[in-house]
Amino acid sequence: MSQAQNHNRQAQRRVTIALAGNPNAGKSTLFNALTGGRAHVGNYPGITVEKKTGHVHVGDVLLEIVDLPGTYSLTAYSAEELVARDFLVEERPAAVVNVLNAGSLERNLYLAVQLLELGIPMVLGLNMMDEARRMGLSIDVKRLAQAFHCPVVELVARSSAGVDELIRETAALAAKRQGRWEPVDISYGPDLDPVLAEMTGRIAAASLLTGRYPARFVALKYLEGDDQIKALGRASNPELSGWLETRARQAAEHLRATLGTYPEAVVADYRYGFIASILKGGVVARSSLGSRIHVSDHIDRVLTHRLLGPAIMLGILYLVYLMAFSLGKYPMEWLQAGFDWLGKGIGASLPAGLLRSLLVDGIIAGVGGVLGFVPLIMIIFALIAFLEDSGYMARVAYMLDRVFRVFGLHGASVMPFIISGGIAGGCAVPGVLASRTLRSPKERLATILTLPLMTCGAKMPVFIMLTAAFLPKYQAQAMFGLTLLGWIAALGVAWLLRRTIVRGASTPFVMELPPYRLPTWRGIVIHTWERTWQYAKKAGTFILAVSILIWAAMTFPGLSKEKEEAFDAQKAAITAAAGRETVQALNAQLEELGRTRASLALTSSAAGRLGNLFEPVSRLAGFDWRANIALIGGIAAKEVILSTMGTAYSLGRVDQEHSAPLAKRLAASPEWSVAGGIALMVFILFYSPCFPTLAVIGKEVSWKWSAFSAVFNTALAFGLAVAVYQVGTRFF
Repeated sequence: MSQAQNHNRQAQRRVTIALAGNPNAGKSTLFNALTGGRAHVGNYPGITVEKKTGHVHVGDVLLEIVDLPGTYSLTAYSAEELVARDFLVEERPAAVVNVLNAGSLERNLYLAVQLLELGIPMVLGLNMMDEARRMGLSIDVKRLAQAFHCPVVELVARSSAGVDELIRETAALAAKRQGRWEPVDISYGPDLDPVLAEMTGRIAAASLLTGRYPARFVALKYLEGDDQIKALGRASNPELSGWLETRARQAAEHLRATLGTYPEAVVADYRYGFIASILKGGVVARSSLGSRIHVSDHIDRVLTHRLLGPAIMLGILYLVYLMAFSLGKYPMEWLQAGFDWLGKGIGASLPAGLLRSLLVDGIIAGVGGVLGFVPLIMIIFALIAFLEDSGYMARVAYMLDRVFRVFGLHGASVMPFIISGGIAGGCAVPGVLASRTLRSPKERLATILTLPLMTCGAKMPVFIMLTAAFLPKYQAQAMFGLTLLGWIAALGVAWLLRRTIVRGASTPFVMELPPYRLPTWRGIVIHTWERTWQYAKKAGTFILAVSILIWAAMTFPGLSKEKEEAFDAQKAAITAAAGRETVQALNAQLEELGRTRASLALTSSAAGRLGNLFEPVSRLAGFDWRANIALIGGIAAKEVILSTMGTAYSLGRVDQEHSAPLAKRLAASPEWSVAGGIALMVFILFYSPCFPTLAVIGKEVSWKWSAFSAVFNTALAFGLAVAVYQVGTRFF
């Protein structure tokens, strides 16, 4: 780009536009269509837990698009609602695009009413119009625009239909309003309107929080019992805030005494009444086709059946693994053979020494061992993306809600579990963030503490390698079993926590089931590429750095000078006897001496000493000192287990020209058995979360619970691994 072009770009005026809307309305899909960004496109609530930013150029204006967390309202009942509202009032975007599911207009407009009361410039984006038409719905866009005093644009975000018009309308509205907020007042009936007027007058006179919110909006939040608004009010003007809280309690007592209700319910009723009056005024019409049962309802009669539904769900999960291993076997073997060829080539071209050892045993054996599983993992990611974008994942949440309640969890916990790896390939970090949708602190804590027990994407390559080593004929079945074991353990631990240290009442669960959709190739490719690239990038950066550090720990301080001299003397003696031995016998003796030397050097290293320190205990579960090194490194990131074992078993051999994949070396090792391999998989599935997960648990809850998760999970994992090994050795 030329200097002049850079100057022009810098001269562009930057305008912030926020995307708001209910979960499942298609915000993330629209974000991708607007910006070409790579936000995760999933078809279930709770997927967008943090804001994402992209850019669109409109003439000399640069629109900065911010994708806010999905939320149903602007009352801060959950962390996501709080994040969305705080951004709107603190960042003051030039306009908000409120993304609506056109097929569920009444429910989706509830947030629009609150944005209207806030006064922020708003554009209504009626998304999924193709589905609304198939349902027999027609929407009068002009009437809806007149009723809400804002532009309305029809959209089909998944095919980018209407996106250009939306950009033009949003840019025009931002330019017209120039940041002005124009709050709209809605009547809440004879019981609340006088109270609102009285409270609004005092708030405006004292300028209480009016730099952030309209005065009437603040009054409404006091009536709704909004904790954040009350806390801000107490800090700003304790006397007035005290009066407002008292007045809100008086209004609540009056409603209970006269109508048997409470302010939040009255506010919600009047908002929905406002919406209904607009929609009944000719905005929405339904054709005769609308009376038919939607095709999604027909499908759900089978897929969410009380008995058939769970069985089909398990069958689909099993099919994911079966297809992945069937399709990914040969590409994975080819890539692993490529890394093996690279290691042999570099080993043959460099003289023996630290540099060759670093490149072959540290970097290629470590990073290559992780990247070798990319083809299989990519196939799993693609299959999961298909399930997410088709709408089936929401059905999984719906069916599992009945199970979760038995174990003291909330139905909204299902999404964090799935995101964390409930259907393999997820990550506990976004899973913990997705738990913000849970309003009960106790249910959220129990959910967070059990999320690391899922089969996350970092554990998958380790399990793929271990199943290839110990259960080569049953890899798909073993992966399926590990996934189910993660669910069973998570629910069992949740049940225990909810009846001991995380006690608390359960809360109800309501969720919307989106219609089934045929996923687009673009959506699947974006989703698959995003996850695969993150996996590969992690291997090329973090895993590379850790692999080098672990190689150094396994290499230094090395053998003492006396032991080196003793080995040199033995080698010289063997060579001196060359005339009396055959070449084959001589090579065998030299190789045996080399293996002994390499093994002793490894056990003498810093990492070897640490691994040997724990071996008397770890042997109860069948783990040798090499496995101990890998498991300690796995606390940094679970992929490190794979790279560390690759390095450990590479440094322990001298026959570089006859190298074999790690799985084959483990299978042939006399130190390992099938029972030990299964015990190792169980331990890896359950032991301490990785550093990033521990950090986010500490940030989201507390460092005390982060430490508890590390210690409790490791103790649980070791106990189960010992049981598996001790019982298994009697059968295998």
